[in-house]
Amino acid sequence: MSPVASWHALGAATLATLPRVPFIVAGRRVGSVATAHLPALRAFEPLLAVHDDHVELLAAARDAAFTHINNRLREQGLIRAWRDETYPVVDPNMPAPLAPLARFERAASRFWGTLTFGAHATGYVAGPDGQPAQLWIARRSFAKATDPGLYDNLIGGGVPAGQTPDETLVREGFEEAGLRPAQLAGARRGSVLRLARDIAEGFQHEWLHSYDVELPPGTVPVNQDGEVAAFALLPLDEALALAAGPAMTVDAALVTLDFALRHRLLDAPELSACVQTLRVPRMC
Repeated sequence: MSPVASWHALGAATLATLPRVPFIVAGRRVGSVATAHLPALRAFEPLLAVHDDHVELLAAARDAAFTHINNRLREQGLIRAWRDETYPVVDPNMPAPLAPLARFERAASRFWGTLTFGAHATGYVAGPDGQPAQLWIARRSFAKATDPGLYDNLIGGGVPAGQTPDETLVREGFEEAGLRPAQLAGARRGSVLRLARDIAEGFQHEWLHSYDVELPPGTVPVNQDGEVAAFALLPLDEALALAAGPAMTVDAALVTLDFALRHRLLDAPELSACVQTLRVPRMC
């Protein structure tokens, strides 16, 4: 088996086969809509213009229109895993910073295929040579709305409206791992990784901002918000073997692989070439 085939997340990162059409807001393509959902969306005209080859939001009061439409779609079971969190709607092709064109419920981003942002940190303990020797791996709560019970990075969360990835890292660092801002002050920015894939809730178009966090030996993360079932400090080879398979979330596995390649913990040119195609410029 080739190194690429052995990494489940690489195959899943851009696996998109369901037909979709562009979704337009303010004259800009901000996402995409499954063609299977076009009949349901025609019920919301004239707030929407629904065509066979694209869907456009026409309402001037965009946030209010989204609130109405998304609540109705939720009642129909077309928007799942409702979070009561607000995400921005942005044009991925706008120059940085990406100014929001609207704001809506986090779960709706998968239905509309809009760009979302994540902040993930690989937590590690260095060996005598200063190189990462062990990785902190989280196991997601079995009550999570998405990927329950799968393995994850030390810190991982979505970036809501009004926050930067750096700010989300600090917030999630305490909520998920009990780490104070001072403990994250030395976090180093890694790559930004792009996902564009079909998932159960719709379409995940996400830019994952990755970070490296070195924890001193003896520091033990403690979850604060109930979203992590347990933490484990694994030797590097065990952590990478776990990340290579389907037991870890696709997001976390890609961040872990990118970490290993950037730190030259893996000598795998084929893997490096694949990850390079997923890296995007840091734009926000």
